[in-house]
Amino acid sequence: VQLQASGGGLVQAGGSLKLSCSPSARTFSSHLMGWFRQAPGKEREFVAAIRWGSARTYYADSVKGRFTISKDGAKNTVYLQMSSLKPEDTAVYYCGRANAYSTLAREYYNWGQGTQVTVSS
Repeated sequence: VQLQASGGGLVQAGGSLKLSCSPSARTFSSHLMGWFRQAPGKEREFVAAIRWGSARTYYADSVKGRFTISKDGAKNTVYLQMSSLKPEDTAVYYCGRANAYSTLAREYYNWGQGTQVTVSS
C-alpha cells in the first residue's frame, strides 16, 4: 500500500501550491499522516503531520505559518497547502503514514513516489 503524492510543480517565490496524498487503503483514526521533503543531497525532513482521528496538526518550525495540513475523511485524502513559498522549499515532497506522532522519517511507512516542488527566486 503506497501513498501517492501529487500536485507539485514550478512556482515563483511567494507563490502557492496545494499537494494531495491519497492512500489506497483505509486510514484509521489512530494513524498520523505526514508530509516530508527531501532536497538533493539532504536527508528526508519532516514538514507537517495530522492525526487522522482528531485532526490535530504538527508543523516543522521552518513552515509554521506558511503551510497548512488538512484532511478530507470522505475522500481519504490529506492535503498540504503551501503559501509564501521560498526557494529553500524546493524538494521532492512525500507523504507517509505513522502509528504515532514523530518527526523521524523512519517511523513512517507506505512511502510512495513523491512530487517535485520547485520554487524559483
